[in-house]
Amino acid sequence: MDDRDDRGTNLGDAAPTPVPVPALAGVTAYRTPVHGAPIDLHLDGNEGAVPPPDLLRGVESLGSDGMRRYPDARVLEARLAARHGLDPSRVLVTAGGDDALERACRSVLTSGRRMILPVPSFEMLDRFARLAGAEVLTVPWLSGPYPRQAVLDAIDPTTALIAVVSPNNPTGATASVDDLRALSVAAPHALLLVDLAYVEFADDDLTEAALALPNAVVVRTLSKAWGMAGLRVGYALGPAPVLAWMRAAGLPYAVSRLSLALAGAWLDAGGEAMAAFVSRVRDERGQLQAVLRELGADPLPSQGNFLLVRHPRIDWVRDGLAGLGIAVRVFADRPDLAGAARVTVPGDAVAFARLEHGLRTVLAPQALLFDMDGVLVDVAGSYRQAIRQTAAGFGVALSDAEIAAAKRGPDANNDWVVTRRLLAARGIDVSLDLVTARFEALVQGTRERPGLWTHERAIFDRGLLDRLGARLPLGIVTGRPRLDAERFLRHAGLADRFDVVVCMEDGPCKPDPAPVRLAMNRLGVRRAWMIGDAPDDMRAARAAGVVPVGMVTPGEDPTHASATLIAAGAARVLGGPEALEEWMP
Repeated sequence: MDDRDDRGTNLGDAAPTPVPVPALAGVTAYRTPVHGAPIDLHLDGNEGAVPPPDLLRGVESLGSDGMRRYPDARVLEARLAARHGLDPSRVLVTAGGDDALERACRSVLTSGRRMILPVPSFEMLDRFARLAGAEVLTVPWLSGPYPRQAVLDAIDPTTALIAVVSPNNPTGATASVDDLRALSVAAPHALLLVDLAYVEFADDDLTEAALALPNAVVVRTLSKAWGMAGLRVGYALGPAPVLAWMRAAGLPYAVSRLSLALAGAWLDAGGEAMAAFVSRVRDERGQLQAVLRELGADPLPSQGNFLLVRHPRIDWVRDGLAGLGIAVRVFADRPDLAGAARVTVPGDAVAFARLEHGLRTVLAPQALLFDMDGVLVDVAGSYRQAIRQTAAGFGVALSDAEIAAAKRGPDANNDWVVTRRLLAARGIDVSLDLVTARFEALVQGTRERPGLWTHERAIFDRGLLDRLGARLPLGIVTGRPRLDAERFLRHAGLADRFDVVVCMEDGPCKPDPAPVRLAMNRLGVRRAWMIGDAPDDMRAARAAGVVPVGMVTPGEDPTHASATLIAAGAARVLGGPEALEEWMP
């Protein structure tokens, strides 16, 4: 048989099939790292205040034609030109400020040319330059004044673009008018790209000074102070010839008609609201710096709507806040930002109070709370065995996996209810009273037959609890009846170790936050961490404003259990009791 394919090619002699090769190997798509816990307060993106819902009614006049026809940005460009006292030829509306930055890079950068970039800075600038084939020369600028002399020293004939981000993202540091003028004079052959995305929050607006320079382009955005990040509307201001290059370097219809209409309407109507938001952010920025310093963190001075915060346990700050539903930005893949996180200043009284409470809770807890079963007590031979034997009494054989899955489910704090639910899933309909009676007979035992409770053992040893208790008050929040809880503590020699024990009789079961709040009230504290092994523990702690810390029940699959706990809101999941001591402040 001839060794050929159906095109007549000799397979033995064929060269390898060529494949596409990326222009920039190793580059991945921009993606903000996220914690696995549910987040509802996003302080990792620097978005502004929410525009009023009534604004959406303004686009109704566009009708269906607004979706069908290609957009024309000239109306908004003329409006922006009037605001800045420019001819419309000197304004270009883009798909967010990012689009303007990329167009500027594509306009002047290519192989053999160089961009000068003080770092750390907005990471897309480096990507845009390298994708254009240019070299990037970095200059350190973590804090302090703009590194003018270092940038001037770096200028040479290959310099085609100098990026100035002010306020700088993620540090909040700023450049001055004198810095811009010096760079413009020293590099007349280069484009001075002045990114002013956060300028509304700064003391000084560099727009007018930059536009007076012959080789400067200013980039502004409606994503930050104006609160329209979801619409992707930015714009560039500069010399008409440079703006013409930038128009040619990008898409002809970059911004949708709906976005253009909403942006124009909010520019007309939202000035007062934007100014009030900026004022609120500037006030909160100072307050947040003071709180962070009090907690042992090092916030850098900032002119943006964010702070770059350094702390020796910055990963725990990020995780602990995520456990409370608050996202902040860390830069795990950026060595120049190791040990730092960027925190958006909310600009909202309620959100700011929540952030402050979260930071204090994460870094300065006043108590440790523990669930009991699966955390302080190994219940594999007691409560778990009681579930299995009770079900067997009704003719149902349950596997360990079935019981573990039921305990990871919602409303699983009461083992009597869990047992009845497992029976119902197998078609056995019995009353909760009957299930409870049989379950308790197994747990409590008789004079002739010891109860299953005698098989319980402590997971945390006394020495560790003593060390933890020397640092913070300890409490228990359990769904156990008080008789069972107190008996175990006596049996394990821990009866005097816990300052508060909240049991089934004290109120509703978790995930209701009431028992967690009751424990804190009895301890006289406002801030705590809670260690639990079930999703309901995580939900109850989070709802009470307590940092939820997960712990894998002995014998469970740690990977599956950890993922379930994180998804329910756990800040972290303990690899063992000793890890808790390492995290504590």
